[in-house]
Amino acid sequence: MERQNIYCDHSATTPPAPEVLEEMHRISAEIWGNPSSIHQTGQAAKVELEKAREILAGTLNASRNEIIFTSGGTEADNFALRGIAHALCDRGDHIITSRVEHEAVLNTCADLEHEGFRITYLDVDQHGMVPPESVTEAIEDSTILISIMHANNEIGTINPIGEIGALAHEYGVVFHTDAVQSYGKLPVDVREMNIDALSVSGHKIYGPKGIGMLYLSKRIDARPVLTGGSQERHLRAGTENLPAIAGLAEAAKLVTHSRDEENASLVSMQRQLEEEITSRISGSMVHGHPENRLPGITNIGFQGIDSESLVMNLDMRGIAVSSGSACSSGTVKPSHVLEALGFEEADAKSAIRISLGRTNTPDQISEILDVLVEEIGRLRGTARKRNPNPEPSVSV
Repeated sequence: MERQNIYCDHSATTPPAPEVLEEMHRISAEIWGNPSSIHQTGQAAKVELEKAREILAGTLNASRNEIIFTSGGTEADNFALRGIAHALCDRGDHIITSRVEHEAVLNTCADLEHEGFRITYLDVDQHGMVPPESVTEAIEDSTILISIMHANNEIGTINPIGEIGALAHEYGVVFHTDAVQSYGKLPVDVREMNIDALSVSGHKIYGPKGIGMLYLSKRIDARPVLTGGSQERHLRAGTENLPAIAGLAEAAKLVTHSRDEENASLVSMQRQLEEEITSRISGSMVHGHPENRLPGITNIGFQGIDSESLVMNLDMRGIAVSSGSACSSGTVKPSHVLEALGFEEADAKSAIRISLGRTNTPDQISEILDVLVEEIGRLRGTARKRNPNPEPSVSV
């Protein structure tokens, strides 16, 4: 019998749930009107649009009119940073973020620097966490926005977002968090956690690609990112992608309902994976916080190994993992996240990310472990032939 491929890159994207596909098909086939039209066909679409908005707002303890639909997490991050910075530029020019943010935040901040804004990039501790005291130290009278991710997409470390949000509000600063990786895995209450803006992506929670949302508190001013019609509080013009929006809402319902059960399964498999890798393969190290880490994300380095070679070898064996975030895969640059943790370039290039999801099973974890032992032994053996200096060996 032909062996099934094992997909372990759920932090890059997830397969859409069957219920999501069914809901998207229903909307596409039956509720195809334009929600901005005033006739019955359009108003039927409007009802579905607002129903989805209500569902998504409920997962965050937000109001329905605080949910703005976007094309995904990248647009939501861009919208939050650009829209808020431009709206508040008369109050100040200083923005605070961290060195381990997703490129959607880092590259947007770089663009804002070209426009004249000043950006402070906070260092992280050895686990990749942003210390709240460093946020306090960085705040100035001209600080208008703080953007710190909820959980890191490469190593899974969870930041103390509630504490950072409280500090931001204490100083009258707007607080945004990129929750693309954490949404659906961690409970989020935007009011309790002092969050003013929050980014979500549909394809990270078994929903469709090309859809996301930005929670934007109704107290916060922002400039439009797309001008034209009056959609999305006049902040993002264009006819809403209703099938994808309905799919996002359905995915959010499913992950919210099953979160505790799925997290328990992910933690169990993650623990098995990490304990056996570090016991069976010498020179291996798990990156990220030992406790405050997302369930399912394992970022692990193998001394003397090139991660791109390992990823390709595993792929040829039917196992899909990544050498970092999906947006940076295929590049030869070391992970900016691992570099921020203090790793040298060679060590930063030795790490792979194994991100588990609902498609994985304990039996698959056992198979992954056996294949990893073989492939790392093969790669290290090849390296020893090229270099007479001994490399760490695989313990079996």
